[in-house]
Amino acid sequence: MARLEQHHTSRSPSGLRYHFVYKVLNATDYGVPQQRYRVFIVGVRSDLGLEWSFPDPTHSQEALTFEQFVTGKYWERHRIVPPIETLASDGFMESPTLQPWRTVRDALVGLPDPVPAGEAYANIAHVHHAGARSYLGHTGSPLDRPSKTLKAGVHGVPGGENTICLDNGTVRYLTVREAARIQAQRNRAVGCTPSSETR
Repeated sequence: MARLEQHHTSRSPSGLRYHFVYKVLNATDYGVPQQRYRVFIVGVRSDLGLEWSFPDPTHSQEALTFEQFVTGKYWERHRIVPPIETLASDGFMESPTLQPWRTVRDALVGLPDPVPAGEAYANIAHVHHAGARSYLGHTGSPLDRPSKTLKAGVHGVPGGENTICLDNGTVRYLTVREAARIQAQRNRAVGCTPSSETR
């Protein structure tokens, strides 16, 4: 960050100048049900006379908290009994203007339970693999929060980042289909049931 600030504007050998802007964004603030912080760097040639500004967040943690613990709309939408009693909204806090953060439960609406590995199944991407476990520093993602950052590839440990904590307290691996849902939910409205399980 210090180097970017020092070289906020740079000159190339050809004499062109570039204006750089950068910002750390969290995917959950834009409708993706996954906590994923990334730095974005945008460079624009100064002679173009253009300015870049990052989009404003569309979703917030405050709005999710409001729906879960003030109005209870989150639990109503998922047709489940809230884990704790909701509070009266009068005078507690103002209704948020942004949409609520998407959760793992939001992302998985409409998906059936995965089948055990080895069973004949048309959707090979939605198969349950045994052996998931939690350990210090690597716990599963709660259903009613955005997912932790999903990692791709094999990392030498069984579980942790790519697991979810179920309502009964157990953990299991996310299926390929579930991971895809969690990483690509930015355009689906909260509470909408997917029209096709093949997407």
